[in-house]
Amino acid sequence: MIAGAVRRASAVIAGTIAAVVLLSGAAVAEDHKDEDEEPKEDPIRAAEYWLDEYGISDAWETTRGEGTTIAVIDTGIGTGAEEVDTAVSAGTDVSGSGSDDGRTPVGVLNRNHGTLVGSIAAARGTGEDEGFIGVAPEADLLSISVGFEASVAVPFVDQVPEAIRWAVDNGADVINLSWTTNTLSWDESWDDAFLYAFDHDAVVVVAAGNRSSGTESVGAPATIPGVLVVGGVDREGDISKDASTQGITIGVTGPSEELLGLAPDGTLMQWEGTSGAAPIVAGIAALVRSAHPELDADNVINRIVKTTSSVDGVDLPDADYGYGIVDAERAVESDVPIVAENPVAETTLEEWIRLHRRADSDAQTQPEVGDVELPALPPAEPPTEAGSPWLPTPESLREGTLPIVALSGAGILIALGLVAVVRRTRSARSESRTPSTSD
Repeated sequence: MIAGAVRRASAVIAGTIAAVVLLSGAAVAEDHKDEDEEPKEDPIRAAEYWLDEYGISDAWETTRGEGTTIAVIDTGIGTGAEEVDTAVSAGTDVSGSGSDDGRTPVGVLNRNHGTLVGSIAAARGTGEDEGFIGVAPEADLLSISVGFEASVAVPFVDQVPEAIRWAVDNGADVINLSWTTNTLSWDESWDDAFLYAFDHDAVVVVAAGNRSSGTESVGAPATIPGVLVVGGVDREGDISKDASTQGITIGVTGPSEELLGLAPDGTLMQWEGTSGAAPIVAGIAALVRSAHPELDADNVINRIVKTTSSVDGVDLPDADYGYGIVDAERAVESDVPIVAENPVAETTLEEWIRLHRRADSDAQTQPEVGDVELPALPPAEPPTEAGSPWLPTPESLREGTLPIVALSGAGILIALGLVAVVRRTRSARSESRTPSTSD
């Protein structure tokens, strides 16, 4: 299920677009304005509140993400938004329903989703201070289109491993997954794909999901050890009641309400959800990687989680905020000690696989039962009394509720032997008695 709930521009965006129209109309009188007059701020940039409030514009004084690549595994980044077109360096489709370059949005209900995600991560803007701009506007984007609807040619569970491997093989430094599955577990085929990403030093950023979409707690892939899971907060920095969920795997939080993004045709849209918070953090990861190319993925994540802003009255880390609210400037500029392992993973994926996949395999393996020697049994007699509660009945076999003894072949044979011994003892006692007669 897609993590972000996308909706058409509201009154806020309508006002922004109206302001753009007004500015465009005023351009005719541009030559008559006072040369000393301060240029008016672009209303679209002004509406991107996270650029200033989350330290992103300050981080740009050091880097804008040059030399890095963000893979967007989503519905596909469309080709009609000027600010995004120039950011996409390559792409592919793994759904079997899109175009080979991954630039044809897949699906019906959520076809805008991939472009919204890509734009918030790395849109270029239309000028130095104009037009919609992403968090890492000099990073490259990879557009990998997947299909979330049942009508696509390839099952979703099979698309994910192929998408991740393609992203890694095509140079992704950061992989963004703005979706969730609403289940804690994931298909075993995903194990090797995520290991492949980690082994090739990719930072994998995952949306936590949204309560408004029916997600009460994080689900896969946000439960996979090693990924950086992103929750969402509102404009005041409080955990979003609709546009976020909770879980102990959440690493950091970012803005998830009153977000903007670009649709495939270039239309400015308002949206909300951790689907938008995730690419903001993915963009910050690209800024860190650009500023500190010597760092591996674990240390990139470490800089992000160790430089977060605290939350009043909350003992961090916790199941809502993770380690806190992201701060791009501090993540890029702060002096953060090097670590030897991923700070948000209690265990490695390799260890998780060793423990859990082996347990699953052992549970499916039936123990072998050796031969059991018992005395020969007499011919079976028709039952004349209630059966033993230790023996399986047709009902228990049909309902899968076998008695404890019946869990092995040896148990069955032993039980049958006990019944036979009881019957032979009763028969012997009967024959030893003298029948009574009446004179």
